[in-house]
Amino acid sequence: MKLLFDILFWPIKLVFGLTVLILRIAGKLIGAFIGIGILILGILLSATLIGAIIGIPLIFLGGILIVQVIF
Repeated sequence: MKLLFDILFWPIKLVFGLTVLILRIAGKLIGAFIGIGILILGILLSATLIGAIIGIPLIFLGGILIVQVIF
């Protein structure tokens, strides 16, 4: 009975598996772009002495986000 069930529903499993794969890849790309943006913003803010107070934590936040996306 389980074999018949698996044979009948493999196209549905295939579609859902492909959808999950596409969404994971899209999520990783969006996360990477946001991380790079935060990292660049932190670098630009660190160019000024007053902005370094906010810029340095933003650099760490962007770096952590990029590492999170990679792993």
